[in-house]
Amino acid sequence: MASGPALALEHVSKTFGDLAAVDDLSFAVREGEVFGFLGGNGAGKTTSLRMVLDIIRPTSGSISVLGRPPGRENAVHLGFLPEERGLYRSMSALDTITYFGRLKGMSPGDARTEGLALLDRFGLSNFAKSTMDKLSKGMAQKVQLATAVVNSPRLLILDEPFSGLDPVNQGLLEDEIKRASAKGATVVFSTHVMQHAERLCDRLLLLAKGQKRFEGTLDEARDLLPARLTVTARGDLGALPGVASVEAGTERGEGWRDQTISLAPGVQAGDLLEHCTANGVALRRFEERRPSLHDVFLYMVGPQEARA
Repeated sequence: MASGPALALEHVSKTFGDLAAVDDLSFAVREGEVFGFLGGNGAGKTTSLRMVLDIIRPTSGSISVLGRPPGRENAVHLGFLPEERGLYRSMSALDTITYFGRLKGMSPGDARTEGLALLDRFGLSNFAKSTMDKLSKGMAQKVQLATAVVNSPRLLILDEPFSGLDPVNQGLLEDEIKRASAKGATVVFSTHVMQHAERLCDRLLLLAKGQKRFEGTLDEARDLLPARLTVTARGDLGALPGVASVEAGTERGEGWRDQTISLAPGVQAGDLLEHCTANGVALRRFEERRPSLHDVFLYMVGPQEARA
């Protein structure tokens, strides 16, 4: 077993000519956690993951994978789902999964047994002998996923895994991520779709132009932006302590008015509610809207970078 983090990058940079695809990137992924690697297209996510897998080498910096440098020796403990999917078209579904299991050090019998179990779990038992060119795109994506998890990897790396999946297969993939995590695997996946990260991640990293903008938990990311409240109250709440700004909304009659409140950094909604209660401020409605991860992403990288 590796000591320390399952994956660590220290001051890693990768340049292609004058382009810095990854720029002095450092982060660590703990054993057993689900880690989201988030950023827009061109942020450096795929380049970073390819360095972890030793497909390309960093220009500078160091990488540790399960306690040792990237290399073929790690294959037995790794699972990888690339963004650009591709399998041998003339090979059957079962033979494909078995083949990848053999590449990862499994015996032929164990690889075939696990391949059959995966095909059954993915609803493809009747297509075990079908060649890849005879399968639908969705079926082929399930087979590709099976090749990534056939060896029950300690470290599962998924590059934009939800890209091109229909909602049913997105749900299947989310279930497989949860299943792998429950079995003790460390899962790292890159995505530009924040909703998946919100549902799955223990911690996450925001990447823009090859540079780290944030690393931490979802709650820590949300705390970067002030909470916003929707309040129906009598009187203007702008003078209350902890209120950064107020947007007045609909008049409700008899002095009642809808107000949208932004809190000052570090101020919690409960603090304001407690003050209102203690000081006799009349309230009919008091709702908190915490920032979404998408809100944080736009705040950290800017709308133009987010659309890239």
